[in-house]
Amino acid sequence: MPRERKEIIYQGTPVSRGIASGPLHIVARGFAAPEIYTIPPSHVSREQERFLAALERTKEQLRSLRTQIEEISGEEEGRIFEAHLMVLEDRTILNRVFEAINDRHQNAEYSFYAVIQTFLEAMRRIPDPYLRERTVDIEDVCKRVLRNFSAEPEASMPDQPEHQHILVAYDLNPSDTAAMDRNHVLGFATEVGSINSHTAILARSLGIPAIVGLQNAIFNLHALTPAILDGYTGKLIINPSDETRARYAVLQKEKRRLQKALQKLRDTKTVTTDGRHITLSANIEFEQELPLVAASGAEGIGLFRTEFFLLEREECPSEDEQTELYTRLAQSVRPHPIIIRTLDAGGDKVPGEPLTEPEPNPFLGWRGIRFSLARRDLFKEQLRAILRAGAEGAVSIMFPLISGLREIREAKALLAECIEELTARGVPFNPKIDIGAMIEVPSAAIMAEQIAAEVDFLSIGTNDLIQYTLAVDRINPRVSDLYKPGHPAVVRLIKSTVAGADKAGIWTGVCGELAGDLLYLPLLVGLGIDELSVGTQQVPIVKQAVRHLSYKDCQALAHSCLRVSETREVIALCQSLAEEAYPDLLRQMQSDQ
Repeated sequence: MPRERKEIIYQGTPVSRGIASGPLHIVARGFAAPEIYTIPPSHVSREQERFLAALERTKEQLRSLRTQIEEISGEEEGRIFEAHLMVLEDRTILNRVFEAINDRHQNAEYSFYAVIQTFLEAMRRIPDPYLRERTVDIEDVCKRVLRNFSAEPEASMPDQPEHQHILVAYDLNPSDTAAMDRNHVLGFATEVGSINSHTAILARSLGIPAIVGLQNAIFNLHALTPAILDGYTGKLIINPSDETRARYAVLQKEKRRLQKALQKLRDTKTVTTDGRHITLSANIEFEQELPLVAASGAEGIGLFRTEFFLLEREECPSEDEQTELYTRLAQSVRPHPIIIRTLDAGGDKVPGEPLTEPEPNPFLGWRGIRFSLARRDLFKEQLRAILRAGAEGAVSIMFPLISGLREIREAKALLAECIEELTARGVPFNPKIDIGAMIEVPSAAIMAEQIAAEVDFLSIGTNDLIQYTLAVDRINPRVSDLYKPGHPAVVRLIKSTVAGADKAGIWTGVCGELAGDLLYLPLLVGLGIDELSVGTQQVPIVKQAVRHLSYKDCQALAHSCLRVSETREVIALCQSLAEEAYPDLLRQMQSDQ
């Protein structure tokens, strides 16, 4: 009689709600092993030549990149490429690959992979954290070389089996997440990451149950092991018992019942009990999310992030290609509006241009609107594309990381130039497109009244506003507990922004993660927020919650929160009203955390 396998629970951080049940698929350290096969002795030289050819192709690519880019997202990219080239020229590694091909009679790509993996495991055991982190460079080199064994480019997302599974990986980037086949990937868990990472935000948008921060779980897990991933509590349950399976079957049934009830609200308005309408929109990053927008009942798209589309390939899409995408988006959500954010370049996201010196702190450097104003040709190309899409729907434009009036006025001047150019070309466009400014830094919130006089709306990016106000990197686990949305300074800056917009007679929205937080929802409503833009998964829940709130009560709450001086007092006040208005929804949300 086979021995019953013991149930094991790994605890991570939940980042995207949902429950997945199925076999595990493991991707060690972000990429999988290539195919392995035996070669005859007569093919040893040929395999060694294939290896050298793959190395040369990789070196050419790295040298080309090194001449074009000194930094990527504010980091020292030139030096990273140097480190990559050094790996490719390391005689110890090269000799071991040659020996592996010769002694084991295995194909070149697997021999290279095996040698590199042995080297990586040795580095991971080095006590020095700086040296351990250099494994990332070697992993990237390995992936580049493996791709160059074949003339056909590999997909970003590695090794996806043709059966339903729970993916476990060391880490995933946003493009990996976007490339997932939702018919096969039931959910995913990673060893690293945070709740506010772009991958986590994307998982929530796409409705993929996800956990991060499992810490060394990969070494103890095996492919095809049955498991349950709980995206509500952050648990990955290996070899679940019959009792556990039964409990989760009941829980899933209850979640589906709640979701079905929420879906009934799809075509209802987001209105408080005393008649205040809050526009409820969706945040998206990919065209594939459009069906989710329609299914959620969102009133359009409150934030379309253009970074992935513009930077997913080596060359930026042309003006015509951009116009085609933005037009499809606008037509899809008509008669509702879409707000397109211009390229939010810099920081941790996208490549900048070679600099004479590396930026010591890229998040306080060349990013957002600063990048666009410095690269006017690229910026104007995007502006013209958005203007042209405006002829096909209610399209608005939004500028990121505004810190003062000069940036807004310069951006508007370039927009005016684009209007003149399109007029001269005789192509259809909307010359009266609405313009918005993202309020993400304290200076913009303080200057909100002056900025509001220049634009048609303000949208508060709470993720960055909180981060910059409190000097806390929200994805750094060492300080992430200091990231407090309810900090009195944050509350006051949101109020300052709304007040500035009100004086100018324009509306204010929130498009950060705070917009979907049921705990703080009464506070945002009470502060006078006119629009909330959230992930598509969150739209029905936020709509239900707003419909249980009294605007008058929310205003009283906001007044009280503006008078207190400690975060815990703000939280207590918000908790009290939320529990009174929608106890079941709040309890559900908090039990999921």
